[in-house]
Order: sequence, then C-alpha cells, then structure tokens
Amino acid sequence: MDRIYRVQRHFYDLTRKYYLLGRDRLIRDLNAAPGESVCEIGCGTARNLAKLARRYPDCRYFGIDASAEMLETAEASLRRMGLEDRIRLGLAFAERFDPGETFDEPDGFDHIVFSYSLSMIPPWRAALDRAVTLLRPGGTLHIVDFGDQRGMPAWFRHLLFTWLAWFHVEHRPGIRIWVEEKNAAGDMEVSVSALAGHYAELFRLARTDRPSL
Repeated sequence: MDRIYRVQRHFYDLTRKYYLLGRDRLIRDLNAAPGESVCEIGCGTARNLAKLARRYPDCRYFGIDASAEMLETAEASLRRMGLEDRIRLGLAFAERFDPGETFDEPDGFDHIVFSYSLSMIPPWRAALDRAVTLLRPGGTLHIVDFGDQRGMPAWFRHLLFTWLAWFHVEHRPGIRIWVEEKNAAGDMEVSVSALAGHYAELFRLARTDRPSL
C-alpha cells in the first residue's frame, strides 16, 4: 500500500472526486447523532472524515488505513483544517482491526464506513465480517463502492475496469451477495441504492438490536 500511494497521495483527492460517486451522499445520509462514534475503514487522506466532522460536529471520529504514507498525508491535511484534535487516525489492517488496541475503544463504534476501500482490500469479506463485530448495539455499517455498471455502455465498463486494475482496484460483485446474506439472516436492516446506471452502489446495514436504556 505504501508503494502504491507514495506518489498518488499527493494528488489523490484532486483526481478521485471525478469518479468516486456517492461519497457525499453516504455522508449526508449517515445521520450520526451527537455523542456517537464514527470510524472509517480505509480512510485514505481523511477527506470523508473531515466532511463528516463538519456535518456532524458533536460526534467522535476515527480512521484507519493500511498505508503509513497515506496516513501521513491525512494527518497533514487535518492539521491544515484544524481538525487534528477531533479525528484520531491509526495504522491497521481492516480484517484484523482491534479498536481497543489502536484507539483504546474496546466497545466498538456506532457507525463504520467503507468508502471505495473494499475494492482495494483483498480479504474484503473478512474486513466486512470484522466490521460487523465492531458495531455497537444498534450500530450501522455504511458502504459505497463500484457497482457492476449494468446501466452503462459495454465499452465504458471495459475501459473503467481496465483502468482501475492498473491501480490494483477491482469491482467486488460479492459485496452485494454478502449484503443479501445479511439481509436474509434477519439480524440487520438493509437498504441498497444504485447511482448512475449502477456505476456505484450504496449499502446501509443497521443492527436490529438496540442499546439497553
């Protein structure tokens, strides 16, 4: 990851804003309540975390990434925005993430976000399974990533997926299957949305249990 992002991190946000559709909708629909905790898995430059912190100022924010190079850029960006005291960052792998060890947050999080990170995580299913275990009672998992482009021309799909492969990014059709499995199990309330001819898909999975009052 450090090799991939050593150079890309310097212009990542400038280029990604044109084709990572749905990130701002995820942020808008997160609906985090005051006092809740939000963690982004694969936070990259912390672009999403900064926007979340501004939209929901009374929440606690955390982000992990597998690239120390990317976290260096994220930390510098948060300092420029004056958000370094509101957003905590840590180096960790998604499938083995221990919030107690990384952030001293053993009880997990109210919201966990995957924003175009699963398409770069080889053990993506293990990352999702781990995230579910880290949700607090009543917590919500939010995902946005590339869809199957079924509503787009074939030439566009081929060009996009070929280009993404150069950056070790690939569409994960299994994400939708994993979500459907969770829905069938009945322990999570699931909603699914598609954008721009299934260019991108958004998934929201909320634990049906609620914290004790």
